[in-house]
Order: sequence, then C-alpha cells, then structure tokens
Amino acid sequence: MTIQAQGAESELPGKPTSASRTTLSHIMTHGDTNLLGTVHGGVIMKLVDDAAGAVAGRHSEGPAVTASMDEMAFLEPVRVGDLVHVKAQVNWTGRSSMEVGVRVLAERWNESTPATQVGSAYLVFAAVDADGKPRPVPPVMPESARDKRRYQEAEIRRTHRLARRRAIRELRARRRAEGGDL
Repeated sequence: MTIQAQGAESELPGKPTSASRTTLSHIMTHGDTNLLGTVHGGVIMKLVDDAAGAVAGRHSEGPAVTASMDEMAFLEPVRVGDLVHVKAQVNWTGRSSMEVGVRVLAERWNESTPATQVGSAYLVFAAVDADGKPRPVPPVMPESARDKRRYQEAEIRRTHRLARRRAIRELRARRRAEGGDL
C-alpha cells in the first residue's frame, strides 16, 4: 500500500487519523420528525455534515467546505427520544481535499442497551483560504489496520468519483458536438 506516497505531495507534516476524529451527540425531539413520525433524514444529514465539517476543519487547521456527499445510507429509522451519536474521521487526503467517513449510531436515551448503527456516509471536503481558494491539507496517517482499510477504500471511491465525472463531461461534450440537448 502506498499511503506515504500520497503524503509525499504535501510539504505539511502528516497528522494521525485520531488527531481530528470526533463524535457529535444529539437527542432527537418531536421537532426533528417527518410525516411518518420518525426523524427526518435531512436532520440526520445535517448532523452528519456538521460532524464531518468539524473533522475536516480540525484536520486541515482551518476552513473546509463540503464538496460532495458520495453516499448516505439510512440503515434503520431513528425515533424521537433516540440519542444519536455521529462519529467522523478523515479517511483520505489529497492536496486540498479530504474524504471524511461518518457512522451514525442511535440508542434510547433512557435505556442501557447498546447503540445501533443507523446510517453511514462519505463526504468530501475542500480546505479553503480566506478568499475561498483551495489550500493544502496535511496528509492523513492511518494508525490502525481499520484506518488503512478505510484509506484504501477511500482511494477506490475517489477513482470512481473522478471516472464518473470524466464520463459525464465526455458525454455532454459529445451531445454538444452533435447539437443535442444537454
């Protein structure tokens, strides 16, 4: 695995995965519900973006903006009274971008049962300067076998993101050249 090769692009010293890992916890109330009486997916997505943004800002030591959300999986419904824990960490870094992996867990606020995973997401953040221009980020240094696996999986997702973007651009360029509708 070539984890150090990625870090070689940066002049910044690397940071271990644990340096910016965080957990955001929130108790769900009636104001968070949808028409079905469960917690609205958008409420969970906001918590996911908040936790991921905190991790990206910590890792990059400054402002970072959400560039994309690759995947948001809702595995189980969340109910009013659930205590939701959103756990986030940097999985991969590029020159100015970072993939942040997020796990969403829920437990009843008044029970001593273990938390259940109810969702997961992958977000890409770009570190920006005061003018909104990309700025370099420190390379992430995976610490455990799990961190290394996440790094490798993040590289696969990045390859797929770039290939998808390239294929769409090519398709649109062909359609324009043919005089077709975009």
